Amino acid sequence: MDDLENELWAPVQFDEDSDSSAKKVTKKQKQSKLPLADPFLVETVNETGFHRTTRICLEKIREAMLHHRWEEAAEYMACYPQQLEDTTAGQGIHYKEIIWRTAIEILHHHPNSKMDDYNVIYERMKHSGVRHYLMICLEHSFHLLLHGQIENAKRHLLVAESWRYGKESARQFQGVKLIQAYRSLLDYIIWCDKKNAPCNTSFTNPGSNQEMHNYFRQASVNLKEILNHPGVWDPFILSYVEMLEFYDAREEAKKVLENYAYDSTFPANPNAHVYLYQSLQRHNASVRKLVKVLKVLHTLVPSHELMLDYSSFLLHSEKAGDSKKALGVLLEMLDYACWRTSMDVWKRLKDVIDKLQLQEDWKEVVAEQMAARKGWWPALHFTRFHATEDAAQRPQLMVVKASLSKILCPDMKLTYSAGQISAFCWKSSPVLG
Repeated sequence: MDDLENELWAPVQFDEDSDSSAKKVTKKQKQSKLPLADPFLVETVNETGFHRTTRICLEKIREAMLHHRWEEAAEYMACYPQQLEDTTAGQGIHYKEIIWRTAIEILHHHPNSKMDDYNVIYERMKHSGVRHYLMICLEHSFHLLLHGQIENAKRHLLVAESWRYGKESARQFQGVKLIQAYRSLLDYIIWCDKKNAPCNTSFTNPGSNQEMHNYFRQASVNLKEILNHPGVWDPFILSYVEMLEFYDAREEAKKVLENYAYDSTFPANPNAHVYLYQSLQRHNASVRKLVKVLKVLHTLVPSHELMLDYSSFLLHSEKAGDSKKALGVLLEMLDYACWRTSMDVWKRLKDVIDKLQLQEDWKEVVAEQMAARKGWWPALHFTRFHATEDAAQRPQLMVVKASLSKILCPDMKLTYSAGQISAFCWKSSPVLG
């Protein structure tokens, strides 16, 4: 690396036989038009020659990566790991992470990278220090998993799971728990492969497969333990529930999902309530239980697609006040632009209003729900632009919306109304127009 600095700043050699115009073109090509970021590292007062060389090398790596010159970045990267030999206090940990992440990023984009190249980088960085050991092991297992090496990935996680260094810190404890969770997820993947193996036909009972059951037991230990640590654990919980339901442990699976959804120590997670609702649906739970779950989901995500189910339950309910609730649920869905052209939502809204009209106070109910929306709802749904667009692309939707416009906004003069629909349809028709 002694001559690296001279090589980095070596002058460009031009062909003496070339004409002056060719030299100008070559010089212009050397100066990239792409913008460069600010220098990542700056020269310090006490900088040694070694530090200056590695700093320049890192800048060259960074510039090559920014311009997607991956072969060039790899050539510089082959020299930069000598930075690991730096004994300056406080420098090692910082540069180890730079080398780890930069080298892997280059390999991801290098056209000639091989699996052995990744393994060399990962193994070298694992043994260059202890701070990032667990995360490097986890990332290494991910890479092996992407290449179909499930057993090899599990072996690396088993080694990391038993790794300890000095007095166990909170950071190390959390890292080990994460390793254990992902190792159990790999056990689940192997369990799925065993379950779907050709030998598990309709003539054999896959639940009696002892080897498959062993993987279930190995996976369930840590997947069950994970509920003791608040967090968002969606793939782990789903894996555990699938295995429990496979072995007909439905009550236990239900308890796991309920704890995941309703434990106040966990962060608010709409997916947890979706998973509980889907599980109850699979096992033909009562409408009352389904509505209870959807009611909580509605408070978290009023625009969720399952609010169509919620409004349907409320619409068909005989309980007083549920039709009003259904109206509120659907209007809140339509408060979001993603549902503006949904035929299902608008038809459901029409069905709800048709049922409300059987009540004497239906106008007051609708007015109460629309009171806070008068200032902006018409601009979201009932403009001339919406009428023209719906007439041309969604004529059935236009019919439904036009029939609701005067009901929802009775005191407003709207372009989008039942009185205007025939004119729009006439103009938009290629025959009549």
